[in-house]
Amino acid sequence: MDYRKVYRHWIEHESLDQTLKKQLFELNGYEKEIEDCFYTSLSFGTAGMRGMMGVGPNRLNKYTIRKAAQGLAQSISKLGREYQQRGVVIAYDSRHQSFDFAKEAGLVLAANGVKAFVFPSLCSTPELSFAVRHLHATAGIVITASHNPSIYNGFKVYGSDGAQITAELAEQITQEISKVPDELQVKVANWNKAQEQQLFVWVESDVTEAYQQKLHAIALQPKGSNHDFKVIYTPLHGTGSKPVQKILNDRGFKQVYTVFEQDVPDPNFSTVLSPNPEEPEALKMAVELAQQNDADLVIGTDPDADRVGVSIRDKSGQWIVLTGNQVGALLLDYVLSQRKKQGILPANGAMIKTIVTSEMGRAIADQYGIETWDTLTGFKYIAEKIKHWDETKEYQFLFGYEESAGYLIGDFCRDKDAIQTSMLIVEMSAYYKHKGFKLYEILLKLYKKVGYFQEDMIPITLSGKIGQQKINYLMEYLRSNFPSSISGLAVMERKDYMQNIEDLPKSNVLKFVLEDGSWFVARPSGTEPKMKFYFGVKDVSLSNTNRKLKMFKTIVGDLRELLINEDLLFL
Repeated sequence: MDYRKVYRHWIEHESLDQTLKKQLFELNGYEKEIEDCFYTSLSFGTAGMRGMMGVGPNRLNKYTIRKAAQGLAQSISKLGREYQQRGVVIAYDSRHQSFDFAKEAGLVLAANGVKAFVFPSLCSTPELSFAVRHLHATAGIVITASHNPSIYNGFKVYGSDGAQITAELAEQITQEISKVPDELQVKVANWNKAQEQQLFVWVESDVTEAYQQKLHAIALQPKGSNHDFKVIYTPLHGTGSKPVQKILNDRGFKQVYTVFEQDVPDPNFSTVLSPNPEEPEALKMAVELAQQNDADLVIGTDPDADRVGVSIRDKSGQWIVLTGNQVGALLLDYVLSQRKKQGILPANGAMIKTIVTSEMGRAIADQYGIETWDTLTGFKYIAEKIKHWDETKEYQFLFGYEESAGYLIGDFCRDKDAIQTSMLIVEMSAYYKHKGFKLYEILLKLYKKVGYFQEDMIPITLSGKIGQQKINYLMEYLRSNFPSSISGLAVMERKDYMQNIEDLPKSNVLKFVLEDGSWFVARPSGTEPKMKFYFGVKDVSLSNTNRKLKMFKTIVGDLRELLINEDLLFL
């Protein structure tokens, strides 16, 4: 349908939400913006859907939320009454309209006879994952856009195993969504009646209590006395504040200080440019507080508390933010070494990482005789592997991570969990301090032991219809034009994951491996309007790896110029 017809359909809708109607009239005269809002509908994939909030089918609003919830309800109803009664657990973070969107989704489910279990207050993504499993629900929904800017929100769907839905399930839901003729006409239950009929119920506090008990179970040190260990923590205005502080306090860490200005939920994330704890800017206020209090460690979680960032002192005493790969390497070595020391390292243990995550993890796992498995980017693939091992007993899951600051140690959750990870990071840091070592010294020891690995990722934002065209063009360009050598190093392997290689699902990802083991990956983001370039190197010193990283950044710079060129012939 022509985007102008869709625009008129919305503007002529008699009962359109007044706020959205106002936004519609404000678009008048801005043709490019009108086209972008109405030329298509937000896509639904294995991460659900995510987008900028606003008016139109290509924005996140109450009507596109309703349409997605209707598709999910239809998919569940096809399974039968039992699955409707098992219901869907719904959680939401601190973003604009998150509670309203959660309520809308629950009432659409209720209108279809599907029970909705809704958290009564802000809830983290990992606790939602746990709750789906704990309540034996059919599915879960999280209203969140993770660490994206405040103009975004999302509708993330989880399966009965507590993991983000598989591609197969996503396709089934997508088909049902496509059968919804008009998002403006989706039926919504009356809230009071839905509660009376027990189709809209609040999640009880015992779920949170059960989740906290699971956190205690994965600790590797006794509570002991950690009164001398100082931690600065920031939830970056999100959902992590209460659960992170509670578990740290319960584990005996009494000197945990929060960044006051960032401890309050704020949908505007007003103290940071982006609530992404991987970025040094996001942890700036926490580091300043750490300097004032002579703290040992800084940690920060993103708005839905599935990612965690870490800042430590280097050998000169300066605070530095560790990369997700560095944190993953430290945690992996700590978990494996402590399990070995305590005699609980299983012979069939295995760890999982993604194809864009550092090879340092594999080198560490090899030191302990632990198998390493690679998956495509996205924690849902790690969760799929865990589920498979649960059924086959072939391997025992020990650790899973991805380079973008997502980690999992205890598989009672099936998504990355910044709450359990925060607990283990603090425990690990305190353990090494009591042994006389700073965390940075442990990192250097690891480099010396397994090799100097460094990685980086450069995203290029390409919004809108034209942006998507450019991303598609670039991937095809790289498939046929990537150089045979870089700075004298031959490209030994060209891996096109659209070809079902390495027993992995098809994915629009290209990986190039050089003769020295360095690698380069090009991948469109599945949840954001971005083209992402990843690269990893290894050498005998940090200075050598820095040199190699600069080489790859030059390549990305050239590709950036190609992408921003408005005169590309394909347009």
